Amino acid sequence: MTLHFTKMNGAGNDFVMLDNRDLGLSLTTAQIEKLCDRHRGIGADGLLCVEPATEGGDFKMRYYNADGGEAEMCGNGARCFGRFVNHLHGDSLTKIRFETLAGMISAEFEANQVRINMSAPHSLKLADSLPVAAETLTVHSVNTGVPHAVVFVDNLENVPVGEWGAALRYHEAFKPRGTNANFASVLAPGSIAIRTYERGVEDETLACGTGMVASALIHHELTGAASPISVLVKGGDTLRVGFTETAPHEYTDVTLFGPADFVFTGTVEI
Repeated sequence: MTLHFTKMNGAGNDFVMLDNRDLGLSLTTAQIEKLCDRHRGIGADGLLCVEPATEGGDFKMRYYNADGGEAEMCGNGARCFGRFVNHLHGDSLTKIRFETLAGMISAEFEANQVRINMSAPHSLKLADSLPVAAETLTVHSVNTGVPHAVVFVDNLENVPVGEWGAALRYHEAFKPRGTNANFASVLAPGSIAIRTYERGVEDETLACGTGMVASALIHHELTGAASPISVLVKGGDTLRVGFTETAPHEYTDVTLFGPADFVFTGTVEI
């Protein structure tokens, strides 16, 4: 079978994009994993499919991690998904709504920048003291479509992201499904830098949209920093996280604004 695909990236988080509006594709976990393999496939942090809406949206977003497992949501992927759908419609759209396993998402377009309005975060917890590798870390957590742990550190460059990230991802506190792990440092009030270990990729990635949102909200919780909050990611891009706090620890109008870029198109045998 020959598959036509588009490769995109959002702040360095890269994806295989597939048009499955006719529902003609039914990929196995092994096929998705192979497509995302950087040596034997196209190479990507995840795969996204455009499918017909079933719950009142304009489209449905199906997101699969590089290990082939389906996940609820991906912030960088959602921005790429929005721009990809707009491209399929001759760049004639200004805004779309699409369904995800984490709820309804909307996307607005400004050149190659996309603003997504995300589902409401939940399950916020602050300042858990957890044993991680040989350390005891202060760990905050929140679900921004997928679960995230956030640890603030003084020196981001020296953090053993692979070791600590894997330990948090499989930590007893986050069983049974595990968590993504973010390590953040404050650059200035309302400005942070983060590094992320992604569940399903099982490694550090150049960016993670839901991780940016989680880290920004925790920064607000700890310091009172106002919306929007700037987030510098490993890939070098700075994105903006907006939000409205409607009550203590409760948020609406959560947005993520940043790039969604086309890389190349092609065909691949599967």
